[in-house]
Amino acid sequence: MIRFLAPLFVLCATAAQANENIADQYPGSALYSAPVEFIPGVFSAIGATAPPTYENSGHNNNLSFIITGEGVVVINGGGAYVLAKALHAEIMARTDEPVVLVVNENGQGHAMLGNAYWAEQDVPIIAHEDAAAAFDVRGFGSLEAMQQVNRDKAEGTYLQGPTETFSDEYIVELGNYRIEVRYLGPAHSPGDVVVWLPRQELVISGDMAFHERMLPIFADTYTREWLETWDTEFEALNATYVIPGHGHPTNMDQVRRYTKGYLEYLRGKIGEHIDNGGGLADAYYVDQSPYAHLDTFEELATKNAGRVYEQMEFE
Repeated sequence: MIRFLAPLFVLCATAAQANENIADQYPGSALYSAPVEFIPGVFSAIGATAPPTYENSGHNNNLSFIITGEGVVVINGGGAYVLAKALHAEIMARTDEPVVLVVNENGQGHAMLGNAYWAEQDVPIIAHEDAAAAFDVRGFGSLEAMQQVNRDKAEGTYLQGPTETFSDEYIVELGNYRIEVRYLGPAHSPGDVVVWLPRQELVISGDMAFHERMLPIFADTYTREWLETWDTEFEALNATYVIPGHGHPTNMDQVRRYTKGYLEYLRGKIGEHIDNGGGLADAYYVDQSPYAHLDTFEELATKNAGRVYEQMEFE
């Protein structure tokens, strides 16, 4: 266990640091915040825990990278060309090592729209086959939405999927890092993967795990299967450190509380509602007050309740 990092770990472990009303933290860069080294060699630029805006350049997820000693591995292509380019500038300010691999953690726009930049640098880009298929279907809609938000900052962004896909895992050994890109099973969106560093006991979880902002439940987010994947695969990693898809680096207790705990709580409330003969119209308003302090609660809570109701009424 990497005990000498405990002070930083404790600092990052609370859920109170994120605030979707905080303005851009890194003037002069398209990135919302500057990359921070969480454990030796592993950096993350923490995005806003808020919807994408022109002010945050659509940087509302975490863009991470690993300086291995034998090349840099980037986790997430970024939500636009401008973000990928800005992240690369930060990498080059910290090391002379080239970027040798980009991992797309899922098929959403904020994971893949920056691929256009990385492809121009001739960097291999990998993703799960389901994430690539989802981007093929929804990429144009993601691009249009980003263009509406980013306006002039959308320049240079075009649709570029991964250059290679995999079905179960993709493993590379670089320097002291064994980097395991794993598909654990159905979770937040099609093709969600985690990046597991077993020697460092750290998982870059992507959207498998949330803690400072409320997780969104999409039409194709199947909450029962997400919980099954969590219990059978994600917990089995026994990670000490977690860099989530959104929000500051933390630990398993925090993401367990606000991901698994929230999913179980909401499914419990909707189950009670259904057992009492309640319908969809009232399901939107089941009590979610224990999670009202999370960023994006106002944007997502009622939508989440409605989607869980639609799933559970047929379970």
